[in-house]
Amino acid sequence: MTVPNVLLSGIVGSTAYGLAHEGSDIDRLGVFAAPTEALHGLHTPKESHVGTAPDTTLHEAAKWCRLALGGNPTAMELVWLPDELYEVRTPLGDELIGIRTSLLGAQRVRAAYLGYATQQFRRLEARGDGSRPAGRTAKHARHLKRLCHQGLELYTTGRLTIRVEDPEEYHAFGERVAADASAARPLLSHYEAAFGERRSALPERPEEAAAEAWLRRVREHFYRPEGR
Repeated sequence: MTVPNVLLSGIVGSTAYGLAHEGSDIDRLGVFAAPTEALHGLHTPKESHVGTAPDTTLHEAAKWCRLALGGNPTAMELVWLPDELYEVRTPLGDELIGIRTSLLGAQRVRAAYLGYATQQFRRLEARGDGSRPAGRTAKHARHLKRLCHQGLELYTTGRLTIRVEDPEEYHAFGERVAADASAARPLLSHYEAAFGERRSALPERPEEAAAEAWLRRVREHFYRPEGR
Protein backbone atom coordinates (compact mmCIF):
# COMPACT_ATOMS: atom_id res chain seq x y z
CA MET A 1 0.00 0.00 0.00
CA THR A 2 1.49 3.31 -1.12
CA VAL A 3 -0.05 6.51 0.26
CA PRO A 4 1.59 9.88 -0.44
CA ASN A 5 2.20 12.67 2.06
CA VAL A 6 2.61 10.52 5.17
CA LEU A 7 3.32 12.90 8.05
CA LEU A 8 3.83 10.49 10.93
CA SER A 9 3.75 6.72 11.23
CA GLY A 10 5.06 4.05 13.52
CA ILE A 11 4.71 0.59 14.98
CA VAL A 12 1.78 0.26 17.38
CA GLY A 13 -0.20 -2.58 18.93
CA SER A 14 1.23 -5.54 20.80
CA THR A 15 4.79 -4.88 19.65
CA ALA A 16 4.67 -1.36 21.04
CA TYR A 17 3.06 -2.51 24.29
CA GLY A 18 5.70 -5.19 24.83
CA LEU A 19 3.04 -7.91 24.66
CA ALA A 20 3.96 -9.48 21.32
CA HIS A 21 4.93 -13.12 21.08
CA GLU A 22 6.54 -15.14 18.33
CA GLY A 23 4.33 -14.95 15.28
CA SER A 24 2.49 -11.79 16.37
CA ASP A 25 1.50 -9.40 13.61
CA ILE A 26 3.29 -6.07 13.45
CA ASP A 27 0.73 -3.26 13.28
CA ARG A 28 1.47 0.17 11.86
CA LEU A 29 -0.52 3.38 12.24
CA GLY A 30 -0.01 6.71 10.58
CA VAL A 31 -1.34 10.09 9.49
CA PHE A 32 -1.26 11.38 5.92
CA ALA A 33 -2.34 14.61 4.24
CA ALA A 34 -4.62 14.63 1.23
CA PRO A 35 -3.66 17.22 -1.40
CA THR A 36 -5.49 20.36 -0.34
CA GLU A 37 -7.02 21.01 -3.75
CA ALA A 38 -8.51 17.49 -3.77
CA LEU A 39 -10.67 18.42 -0.78
CA HIS A 40 -12.65 20.96 -2.82
CA GLY A 41 -13.85 18.70 -5.61
CA LEU A 42 -17.04 16.75 -6.12
CA HIS A 43 -15.45 13.54 -4.85
CA THR A 44 -13.35 13.95 -1.73
CA PRO A 45 -10.43 11.57 -1.14
CA LYS A 46 -10.57 8.56 1.16
CA GLU A 47 -10.16 9.38 4.84
CA SER A 48 -8.49 6.06 5.72
CA HIS A 49 -6.36 3.48 3.98
CA VAL A 50 -6.14 0.01 5.50
CA GLY A 51 -3.82 -2.67 4.19
CA THR A 52 -2.42 -6.05 5.15
CA ALA A 53 1.00 -7.63 4.79
CA PRO A 54 2.06 -5.51 6.58
CA ASP A 55 -0.98 -4.53 8.66
CA THR A 56 -1.19 -0.77 8.21
CA THR A 57 -3.83 1.88 8.91
CA LEU A 58 -3.35 5.45 7.71
CA HIS A 59 -5.84 8.20 8.57
CA GLU A 60 -6.14 11.49 6.74
CA ALA A 61 -5.06 14.40 8.94
CA ALA A 62 -8.55 15.75 9.62
CA LYS A 63 -9.95 12.33 10.51
CA TRP A 64 -7.05 11.59 12.83
CA CYS A 65 -7.62 14.90 14.63
CA ARG A 66 -11.31 14.10 15.11
CA LEU A 67 -10.45 10.68 16.51
CA ALA A 68 -7.83 12.09 18.87
CA LEU A 69 -10.08 14.90 20.10
CA GLY A 70 -12.66 12.25 20.91
CA GLY A 71 -10.12 10.43 23.10
CA ASN A 72 -9.77 7.45 20.76
CA PRO A 73 -7.11 5.22 22.39
CA THR A 74 -5.78 3.77 19.14
CA ALA A 75 -5.35 7.15 17.49
CA MET A 76 -3.85 8.71 20.60
CA GLU A 77 -1.05 6.19 21.02
CA LEU A 78 0.54 7.32 17.73
CA VAL A 79 1.74 10.58 19.29
CA TRP A 80 3.10 8.91 22.45
CA LEU A 81 5.29 6.21 20.90
CA PRO A 82 8.91 5.75 22.00
CA ASP A 83 11.20 7.41 19.45
CA GLU A 84 12.55 4.12 18.12
CA LEU A 85 9.10 2.97 17.00
CA TYR A 86 8.53 5.85 14.57
CA GLU A 87 9.19 4.93 10.95
CA VAL A 88 8.15 8.25 9.35
CA ARG A 89 8.51 11.49 11.26
CA THR A 90 8.24 14.77 9.37
CA PRO A 91 8.31 18.34 10.73
CA LEU A 92 4.51 18.46 10.62
CA GLY A 93 4.46 15.10 12.39
CA ASP A 94 6.70 16.52 15.08
CA GLU A 95 4.32 19.46 15.42
CA LEU A 96 1.48 17.00 15.98
CA ILE A 97 3.45 15.28 18.73
CA GLY A 98 4.10 18.72 20.20
CA ILE A 99 0.39 19.49 20.63
CA ARG A 100 -0.61 16.06 21.92
CA THR A 101 -1.54 17.24 25.41
CA SER A 102 -3.78 19.93 23.93
CA LEU A 103 -5.89 17.21 22.33
CA LEU A 104 -6.86 15.71 25.69
CA GLY A 105 -10.07 16.32 27.62
CA ALA A 106 -10.86 14.59 30.92
CA GLN A 107 -14.36 13.39 30.16
CA ARG A 108 -13.56 12.27 26.63
CA VAL A 109 -10.52 10.28 27.78
CA ARG A 110 -12.50 8.66 30.58
CA ALA A 111 -15.42 7.79 28.30
CA ALA A 112 -13.23 6.48 25.49
CA TYR A 113 -10.87 4.29 27.49
CA LEU A 114 -13.51 2.88 29.83
CA GLY A 115 -15.84 2.47 26.88
CA TYR A 116 -13.31 0.45 24.90
CA ALA A 117 -12.44 -1.61 27.98
CA THR A 118 -16.12 -2.35 28.56
CA GLN A 119 -16.46 -3.47 24.94
CA GLN A 120 -13.58 -5.86 25.48
CA PHE A 121 -15.26 -7.21 28.62
CA ARG A 122 -18.51 -7.82 26.77
CA ARG A 123 -16.61 -9.75 24.12
CA LEU A 124 -15.04 -11.82 26.85
CA GLU A 125 -18.45 -12.55 28.39
CA ALA A 126 -19.78 -13.58 24.98
CA ARG A 127 -16.89 -16.00 24.63
CA GLY A 128 -17.39 -17.46 28.10
CA ASP A 129 -19.04 -20.51 26.64
CA GLY A 130 -15.67 -21.71 25.37
CA SER A 131 -16.74 -21.57 21.71
CA ARG A 132 -13.96 -19.15 20.77
CA PRO A 133 -10.20 -19.84 20.70
CA ALA A 134 -8.55 -19.33 24.08
CA GLY A 135 -5.76 -17.34 22.47
CA ARG A 136 -8.17 -14.71 21.16
CA THR A 137 -9.88 -14.50 24.53
CA ALA A 138 -6.55 -14.00 26.29
CA LYS A 139 -5.61 -11.28 23.83
CA HIS A 140 -8.84 -9.36 24.47
CA ALA A 141 -8.27 -9.72 28.21
CA ARG A 142 -4.76 -8.25 27.91
CA HIS A 143 -6.12 -5.32 25.96
CA LEU A 144 -8.85 -4.75 28.55
CA LYS A 145 -6.23 -4.52 31.30
CA ARG A 146 -3.98 -2.28 29.20
CA LEU A 147 -6.81 0.10 28.27
CA CYS A 148 -7.81 0.46 31.90
CA HIS A 149 -4.26 1.11 33.10
CA GLN A 150 -3.27 3.47 30.29
CA GLY A 151 -6.55 5.33 30.42
CA LEU A 152 -6.26 6.02 34.15
CA GLU A 153 -2.64 7.11 33.72
CA LEU A 154 -3.61 9.56 30.98
CA TYR A 155 -6.59 10.80 32.97
CA THR A 156 -4.66 11.42 36.19
CA THR A 157 -1.24 12.54 34.87
CA GLY A 158 -1.75 13.83 31.34
CA ARG A 159 0.89 11.38 30.10
CA LEU A 160 0.67 8.07 28.30
CA THR A 161 3.21 5.25 28.66
CA ILE A 162 2.88 2.88 25.71
CA ARG A 163 5.02 -0.04 26.87
CA VAL A 164 3.51 -1.90 29.80
CA GLU A 165 5.63 -2.24 32.93
CA ASP A 166 5.20 -5.98 33.53
CA PRO A 167 4.25 -7.93 30.38
CA GLU A 168 4.16 -11.25 32.24
CA GLU A 169 1.45 -9.90 34.54
CA TYR A 170 -0.67 -9.11 31.48
CA HIS A 171 -0.09 -12.54 29.96
CA ALA A 172 -1.00 -14.23 33.25
CA PHE A 173 -4.16 -12.15 33.47
CA GLY A 174 -5.06 -13.15 29.93
CA GLU A 175 -4.69 -16.82 30.75
CA ARG A 176 -6.86 -16.51 33.87
CA VAL A 177 -9.61 -14.80 31.91
CA ALA A 178 -9.35 -17.32 29.07
CA ALA A 179 -10.15 -19.99 31.66
CA ASP A 180 -12.90 -17.96 33.33
CA ALA A 181 -14.21 -14.78 31.70
CA SER A 182 -15.71 -13.57 34.98
CA ALA A 183 -12.16 -13.07 36.30
CA ALA A 184 -12.05 -9.82 34.33
CA ARG A 185 -14.98 -8.23 36.17
CA PRO A 186 -13.12 -7.23 39.39
CA LEU A 187 -10.42 -5.46 37.38
CA LEU A 188 -12.94 -3.49 35.33
CA SER A 189 -14.90 -2.60 38.46
CA HIS A 190 -11.70 -1.42 40.16
CA TYR A 191 -10.88 0.96 37.34
CA GLU A 192 -14.44 2.22 37.03
CA ALA A 193 -14.24 3.21 40.70
CA ALA A 194 -10.75 4.67 40.31
CA PHE A 195 -11.85 6.95 37.48
CA GLY A 196 -14.67 8.17 39.68
CA GLU A 197 -12.46 8.80 42.70
CA ARG A 198 -9.31 10.29 41.18
CA ARG A 199 -8.88 13.91 40.17
CA SER A 200 -7.93 14.42 36.54
CA ALA A 201 -4.87 16.39 35.45
CA LEU A 202 -6.64 17.18 32.18
CA PRO A 203 -8.89 20.10 31.29
CA GLU A 204 -12.57 19.35 30.98
CA ARG A 205 -12.45 19.63 27.19
CA PRO A 206 -9.63 19.36 24.63
CA GLU A 207 -8.24 22.46 22.97
CA GLU A 208 -9.73 22.13 19.51
CA ALA A 209 -8.08 25.39 18.41
CA ALA A 210 -4.65 23.71 18.59
CA ALA A 211 -5.78 20.92 16.27
CA GLU A 212 -7.45 23.41 13.95
CA ALA A 213 -4.29 25.53 13.70
CA TRP A 214 -2.14 22.47 12.97
CA LEU A 215 -4.56 21.24 10.33
CA ARG A 216 -4.54 24.62 8.60
CA ARG A 217 -0.74 24.49 8.45
CA VAL A 218 -1.04 21.05 6.85
CA ARG A 219 -3.52 22.35 4.28
CA GLU A 220 -1.30 25.32 3.46
CA HIS A 221 1.75 23.10 3.06
CA PHE A 222 0.03 20.73 0.64
CA TYR A 223 -1.79 23.35 -1.43
CA ARG A 224 -0.64 23.03 -5.03
CA PRO A 225 -2.99 24.98 -7.33
CA GLU A 226 -3.29 23.55 -10.83
CA GLY A 227 -1.12 25.32 -13.35
CA ARG A 228 1.49 26.44 -10.82
